[in-house]
Amino acid sequence: MASLTIRQLDDRLKKLLRLRAAKSGRSVEDEVRTILRAAADEGSDGALPEAAAPKMTRRADAAPQTKRVLLIIGGGIAAYKSLDLIRRLKERGLSVRCILTKAAEHFVTPLSAGALVGEKVFTDLFDPAGEFDVGHIRLAREADLIVVAPATADLMAKMANGHADDLATAVLLAASSKILLAPAMNPLMWSNKATQRNLAQLAADGVALVGPNEGEMAESGERGTGRMAEPLEIVAAAEKIFGATADKPLAGKHILITAGPTHEPIDPVRYIANRSSGKQGHAIAAAAAAAGADVTLISGPVNLPDPTGLKLIKVETAREMLNAVGHALPADIAIFAAAVADWRVANAGEQKIKKKAGEKTPELSLTENPDILSTIAHLTAKRPTLVIGFAAETENVIANAQSKLARKGCDWILANDVSPQTGIMGGDNNTVQLVTADGVERWPTQTKQDVAAMLVARIAAEISKS
Repeated sequence: MASLTIRQLDDRLKKLLRLRAAKSGRSVEDEVRTILRAAADEGSDGALPEAAAPKMTRRADAAPQTKRVLLIIGGGIAAYKSLDLIRRLKERGLSVRCILTKAAEHFVTPLSAGALVGEKVFTDLFDPAGEFDVGHIRLAREADLIVVAPATADLMAKMANGHADDLATAVLLAASSKILLAPAMNPLMWSNKATQRNLAQLAADGVALVGPNEGEMAESGERGTGRMAEPLEIVAAAEKIFGATADKPLAGKHILITAGPTHEPIDPVRYIANRSSGKQGHAIAAAAAAAGADVTLISGPVNLPDPTGLKLIKVETAREMLNAVGHALPADIAIFAAAVADWRVANAGEQKIKKKAGEKTPELSLTENPDILSTIAHLTAKRPTLVIGFAAETENVIANAQSKLARKGCDWILANDVSPQTGIMGGDNNTVQLVTADGVERWPTQTKQDVAAMLVARIAAEISKS
């Protein structure tokens, strides 16, 4: 009699066996023995009736168009957010499977995650019920997207260096689908050179990133960049990846945008600023997000509603903006639309400077602010492929823009005349001229939203050449 192994069974029978074994708490091999004994005792033909399978979501039952997400929950305090993430993903009609690392089980349980997923949660690389047909390969192969949330420093290090010493890392190493990371860790761990090296390697490998955000940490008194992105931010990033179609020409691209003015304090009450409303930068961010890009918008103080579907970082000063830009890298494209104050007060007053009758008017000693556009354009590492600046001029618009293009080292300059009579500064319309090494493109007067759409289309055409 020819030998028959479980591997030789068709996929339907293997799935039914796995489901029956999981329901009864036996290994697949023991389940087969139980079926054969029952068949021998009852004179049955040993068939596996469909009704024998437990009522559980199965991949074969999903509609062909249903996108499948494999969620890997890492071992960090932010793991509690991943339970809400499961619910949010399923609300969008996505099919979700879940892997918990051993460290994650200290923060959430397989029972709680499984109740939300609606099926077994996977934890063990050497689970005999799951690995009889190389289960970690199957988990990787059956996912359209793998989301790691929270992605701890340890998980990122293992991914960057090709480790596979548990189920999560084995699946990640075997994955051919897109991977989306939502990092979460202490700010000191995030800024550590080793973590940043691992991040650069993962970005080079094509791994997508959402977050981390800046704010208060779980540890008392700790604040900085390292908070895991909120569940809705992660869902939006996943939807962008799934939406990588012709109408999403910037899908998979990280675009960094600055907008608005900066406020440079004179004292706690007064400041130096430009007259920027931030409307153009915010419009560009919205257009880039609509085109499928992963957008990080770093905005100075503006009176505009917070945009949705992107990561927003609010800053006050030029130095804060430069720091936020540095932490947001790497990026594929950087657009510097912010009207950064060129100077700041060298020694801002700690108290309000009082005006006193008969006393000499106080003198303000100014010092130059960092040049954010030039700093990023001249990077040797992490320089975005396309660096775009703005030139707000009141005279000799083209000549000044061409000079700025050469001096700053950027790729494109969007030049506009912001003289008071134009109404551009703070208004809803703009007249832009695109200055590149190849020449000048004169764009028509249009709304700032139309300028943003035209710029995004021009960027999409440019990157399609590479």
